[in-house]
Amino acid sequence: MENGTYFYLMLFENIGYIRYALFGLGFILYCAIVFFNGLIILAIFLERSLHQPMYILISCLSVNSVFGTAAFFPRLLTDLLSDTHSVSRAACILQAFVIYSYASNENTILMLMAFDRYVAISKPLQYNNIMTPRILSVLIAISWIYPMLCVGIAGILNARLTMCGNKLWKVYCHNWEIVKLSCANTIVNNVFGLFILTTTVIMPLSFILYSYVKILIICRKSSLEFRTKAYQTCIPQIVILLNFSVALFCEVTLSRVATLELPIELSIMLSLEFLIVPPILNPLVYGFNFPEIHKKILWIIKACKQL
Repeated sequence: MENGTYFYLMLFENIGYIRYALFGLGFILYCAIVFFNGLIILAIFLERSLHQPMYILISCLSVNSVFGTAAFFPRLLTDLLSDTHSVSRAACILQAFVIYSYASNENTILMLMAFDRYVAISKPLQYNNIMTPRILSVLIAISWIYPMLCVGIAGILNARLTMCGNKLWKVYCHNWEIVKLSCANTIVNNVFGLFILTTTVIMPLSFILYSYVKILIICRKSSLEFRTKAYQTCIPQIVILLNFSVALFCEVTLSRVATLELPIELSIMLSLEFLIVPPILNPLVYGFNFPEIHKKILWIIKACKQL
């Protein structure tokens, strides 16, 4: 094999019979992610009263979770049962594209959700005029297209690099790890990577923080009933935001800071948190905390039992 044509995922080597236990756990997690997110998507799609910006954005989160995990879990489960753990360079770059598009999309969708709540709470009388179906469609399209375009360009830049190694010490294809294997000048890749980090992570998180601070200020000056209703819709989103932000911080820190010395098992768990915890936590938080979604999910489950 030509050097750089295939990559080898070295963390799957010599894991022994524990691979079968990990396969079982991974299979259950993936089925749970698809099932719970599928219920959220179906509930919002079927119930016309849920065709509102807040609920549509919740369904976008679930679609993004299914999209991102589809690039990770099937490959992971295959590698756990396989004796060889090579992946072609094209397939590796494609997997990295989907996974990092998922991570970037998550941030931009959460930013739209914060904007939606800010408009609903600060300008309730103008809300329907601001968050029209057309404007919402445009915002959702931008929140998906821009991150995927940026990550796609990064993938093209990585594909042009000359490789001097083919061993990836990860359980999935990782952009930064691919760049580190190159013996060519990677300054363009590094600068563009920082640009993506700034525009799809730091800027959205800054806007989200600003929005929720403004919401808290407005709530402090409002009635108890108003505060209760505002907190009921905002707290689940803040929980989702904190969870994803911590998970993403762990992944970025572990991939960029080479001086960290952690046990390999802990390092793997922390680097995978953003791919496992948010996709399974998001539908549970929204499914249990929003009565309208919860009722429709129960209706779907009862309807399925009667089939």
